[in-house]
Amino acid sequence: MPAFRAFLALLLATASQAADLEEVASFGKNQPIGMAVASLPNRVFVSFPHREPFLHALTEIVGDRRKPFPDEEWNRYDTTKPERHFVNVQDLFVDKSDDLWVLDSAPGAAASIFGKESGAKGGYFKLVRIDLAKSAVAKVYDFPDLPKDKSALNDVCVDLGHGLAYLSDPGLKAIVVLDLESGKTRIALQEHPSTLATPGFKLHLDGKDVVDGEGKAFSSNVNGIALTKDEKYFYYRAINQTKLYRIETKYLADAGLPAEELGKKVEAVAETGVCHGMVADAKGNVFLTDSASKAIKYVTPQGKVETLVTDDRLIWPDSLGVGSDGYLYLTCAQIHRRPGYNGGEDKVSYPYRAFRVKLP
Repeated sequence: MPAFRAFLALLLATASQAADLEEVASFGKNQPIGMAVASLPNRVFVSFPHREPFLHALTEIVGDRRKPFPDEEWNRYDTTKPERHFVNVQDLFVDKSDDLWVLDSAPGAAASIFGKESGAKGGYFKLVRIDLAKSAVAKVYDFPDLPKDKSALNDVCVDLGHGLAYLSDPGLKAIVVLDLESGKTRIALQEHPSTLATPGFKLHLDGKDVVDGEGKAFSSNVNGIALTKDEKYFYYRAINQTKLYRIETKYLADAGLPAEELGKKVEAVAETGVCHGMVADAKGNVFLTDSASKAIKYVTPQGKVETLVTDDRLIWPDSLGVGSDGYLYLTCAQIHRRPGYNGGEDKVSYPYRAFRVKLP
């Protein structure tokens, strides 16, 4: 009987965890990557890379349908006029003024964390600010001084207090700092231990290592990032390691601080498992995906690691957004189930989906 009661308790706990996760939208065979939620009102945005079958690069979820955002024209694929059209939308961020920032990133295959799987022809990047009150593009940054053949801009956070954007760059193994007034960039924490993947660290998901057809293991240096709502701390980490790091933004904002001194300002926060994306809420919690555990975890302001939800549907949970409705929103990209990591066989569990779960 004690064994049966233990089994029943486990069954009920699992059912409770699964019930916590609610499906927000499904996307058929369109792979969702970026996720962001504006606060007033609660508006949900999801981005998609330029990968067939392709429908839209950036959408707003309205009811049960996807609406191209900000309009059809920006979502029309046209590489002859990349300044007016999305090329390969990678990440989304909503700043404290409720503007939406769109990172359009198409790294060359040599720099991309996906290599040949990326399909990228190379080295195009822009950051687009969209005024959500007008649902219109307000400004475009094109990174003229970035070494585009080596860069692989991945995620973005915008610090309005310092007038800067921080972008993870696994290609450069660094944080790229963009001055929002001048449009100039500088490269910070390049090849610092906190921005590097651990040598030999392989992702092990669905019972096997994530390795492509040429035997090359998936690997990413600094990738997921988060900015606290008060813009005091910037959190970041690589996928192929397990530690979460942070640095005070006042140090990242100090262009005169020598690299060696900047590196000394980095703090190791916690061991958090394998993480692809993260976001912070107004309470100072930092939420992180954990693909190996099919879970969403969070680190409290005191540095304690908690589990928010575990669910078998969390297959490579990727990007996160905090809603004003008391929910955490997220996408599941299922990257390791794509043909490139499975000998040409498509093992994706369709449809692709986005979910939400109550905030703690």
